[in-house]
Amino acid sequence: MAGVVESKLAELGLTLPDVVPPLASYQPAVRSGVYVYTSGQLPMVDGKLAVTGKVGAEVTPDEAKELAKTCALNALAAVKSVAGDLDRIVRVVKVVGFVASASDFTGQPAVLNGASELLGAVLGEKGVHARSAVGVAVLPLDAPVEVEVQVELAEG
Repeated sequence: MAGVVESKLAELGLTLPDVVPPLASYQPAVRSGVYVYTSGQLPMVDGKLAVTGKVGAEVTPDEAKELAKTCALNALAAVKSVAGDLDRIVRVVKVVGFVASASDFTGQPAVLNGASELLGAVLGEKGVHARSAVGVAVLPLDAPVEVEVQVELAEG
């Protein structure tokens, strides 16, 4: 039976994807005490990137915002893989996003709003978080966006 968070995802027309397998020597998420830290999540859908390139060049800011949403969904799947149940999330503590940017692109915060807005829509007040949005030259597999999430879980 789906919990509250997964029911909210369904209500929004979204489903939690399978955890994206690691591309190198790391784990998708690690738990330490009451915290879960995800590795950087790419906008993978069914094992592949739908879009590649730099935001502000080959990828529009609106496309990148949607890709950041996909990254956040993948992060939630990674959290669930170690937490067991997304309803254990007390709050999203921090989101860090990386945007592969054309040299003159400065809209990284607007791109990362895709991830932040998704977390807020799914988790309500528990989804409100601190955030960093960083422009970079290139990301793995030529992904336009990468997002990592830190969450606090309820004890027990």
